[in-house]
Amino acid sequence: MHKPIPTARTLAMSLALALALPAFAAPKSLHQVQEAPLRAHLAFLSSDLLEGRGTGQRGGDLTVAYLENQAMAAGLKPVRDGGYRQLVKIAGVKAVPETSTLHLAVNGTAQPFAFGKDWVWGTGDAQARHQFDAPLVFVGYGIAAPEEGWDDYKGQDVTGKIVVMLVNDPAPTAEAPERFGGKALTYYGRWTYKFEEARRRGAAGALLIHTDASASYGWSVIQNSWSGVERFQLAQGAPGTPMQGWITNDAAVALFKAAGQDLDALRAAAERKDFAPVSLQAKLSGTLQAAVRTVDQYNVAGIVPGTDPKLKDEVVIYSAHWDHLGKQGDGKDNIFNGAVDNASGTAALLAMAQEAAKAPAKRSQMFLWVAAEEQGLLGSAAYATDPLWPLAKTAANLNLDSLNWIGTARDIGTQGSERTELGRMAAATAKAMNLRIAEARPDLAGGYFRSDHFSFAKAGVPAFSIEGGRDYVGDKEAAAAERKAYGARYHQVGDEYDPKWDLSGMTQQAQFTLNLGRMVADAPKMPAWRAGDPFGKARK
Repeated sequence: MHKPIPTARTLAMSLALALALPAFAAPKSLHQVQEAPLRAHLAFLSSDLLEGRGTGQRGGDLTVAYLENQAMAAGLKPVRDGGYRQLVKIAGVKAVPETSTLHLAVNGTAQPFAFGKDWVWGTGDAQARHQFDAPLVFVGYGIAAPEEGWDDYKGQDVTGKIVVMLVNDPAPTAEAPERFGGKALTYYGRWTYKFEEARRRGAAGALLIHTDASASYGWSVIQNSWSGVERFQLAQGAPGTPMQGWITNDAAVALFKAAGQDLDALRAAAERKDFAPVSLQAKLSGTLQAAVRTVDQYNVAGIVPGTDPKLKDEVVIYSAHWDHLGKQGDGKDNIFNGAVDNASGTAALLAMAQEAAKAPAKRSQMFLWVAAEEQGLLGSAAYATDPLWPLAKTAANLNLDSLNWIGTARDIGTQGSERTELGRMAAATAKAMNLRIAEARPDLAGGYFRSDHFSFAKAGVPAFSIEGGRDYVGDKEAAAAERKAYGARYHQVGDEYDPKWDLSGMTQQAQFTLNLGRMVADAPKMPAWRAGDPFGKARK
């Protein structure tokens, strides 16, 4: 049997007794997130009817319509007079390899690399056509980090060139065990940063070398995200490099060998501060053709207004991304339903909103469903650029992405909360629910930088994503096997809703998030960043 979730009365009493943080008061009323509406929303959002909730696709439009109507039904109020939608203008770009002539050549000889199988590419500046005859330069990890005394570019002028880079950041050493976050991945290791730095350097393109270990996912994830599908970027702001792409490790080894270089030796050299860029006897040549269009997408937001005359002008934001990969290709099953990722978080927010509206807190509470996360956190980035609520009066962002579909757990994941006072508040919330904070693990995949909360953190708002626990009540071996099996379904058509799922763990995770948000909403002051954290300086 599963351990029952404590009642509202028990939670309130436990929280009052357990709380050892005098600055943070226990919530006065704790309504219980109900499994029935959560399950109903989850089943519908991940059904074939919504066609995988693809960005720029009919299923995405249907999802937005569903969310705004359900937000209204839950009792949420529009944030602005215009309704529940926030416009996110993005450019849709689809590489057209059939009419492109793009190739990698060494000494004038084209390498036999097939699009999709060996490499993928697209345009980062939403232009339909580019002509290239650009030399390749290997720039190690492609990092310029003054605080680490690290510069992989070493003054090399890469204007108009193609920079080839490793994924992740330099590994710790015995002499420098904490460099670049030690075993954890820093933002410098994320592919988004590497493309951004290449653009700042004036490069014509950037090509990342993929390995399963460095990316934390297989080549099939890259294929599904880049081959034969539209990719998106914000239509406003600085454009990316004309060419962006990935190359398999095997193809990269062959390319470097043909160019007279040993990729493994260069990898080793890139681990040192004295690494210098290496010009390859290779070029990117030919024409890149792309189909380009402008797409209007929408974040959906609603609020529970606060009750305190002063604190109601501040807000706690709960967020989840509504999009997945939509329909792709012409196969028998071409719908990427995205049940766990992230119909689960989308549905949980709806169920949470239903309860939050029954008992407003001192601060206002916003429920925010963001668009185009799978395209690079675009919806949350657009929100942070043009927020519906002043960032200076945003107390926190609590994000939900891929919830626990396995069953009730004895712990809850709060990694990233330790950067701010949210860490202490999360610990108090967990204790009141008879939960433990899950043991912290090195963030090897850079998870903190890969979910929508990061858009808020970069803007200076205390933020993190609440993760499901791993200490499951019940058969631990079966639970571990189920978690492992999901790896093969991630970003595949197999991520589908199963009516047999035990959603007690998902409800538990949603309840924890709502309880924590309520604590933040009723606290005398907004949570602060840990002293010295770089993101704490960004709030405007």
